[in-house]
Amino acid sequence: MAGSPKKPASRAASPKKASKAMKKGGRKGGAKATKRRSKRRESYTMYIYKVLKQVHPDVGISSKSMSIMNSFVNDIFERLAGQASRLCIQNKRLTMGSREVQTSVRLLLPGELAKHAVSEGTKAVTKYTSSK
Repeated sequence: MAGSPKKPASRAASPKKASKAMKKGGRKGGAKATKRRSKRRESYTMYIYKVLKQVHPDVGISSKSMSIMNSFVNDIFERLAGQASRLCIQNKRLTMGSREVQTSVRLLLPGELAKHAVSEGTKAVTKYTSSK
């Protein structure tokens, strides 16, 4: 088989070459490649900072402290949502309302803190419904 004629080279039809050609032809006029965006991270950083400035305008916060506060808010949110969910299941309700959230706040937060949280929550809901 040393002297047998070779098949004509069909490199243009090979999958590797075709895909390379398609990649090169994708950009027009030597335009720069767009930079890939990093995945968005949701956090309460902006809101924590706004509240801090309302309470203590002259005080700053380190990134480590902000990370701890963000974890705290996430933890409290998960606890409240879990408790409200259990209340819905217990009362055979399909919709979680402000009543379930309020009850879960009373169950999870101690004494005076619960009273303040309930009053602030009620105030926020009233403000929201009046703005509609």
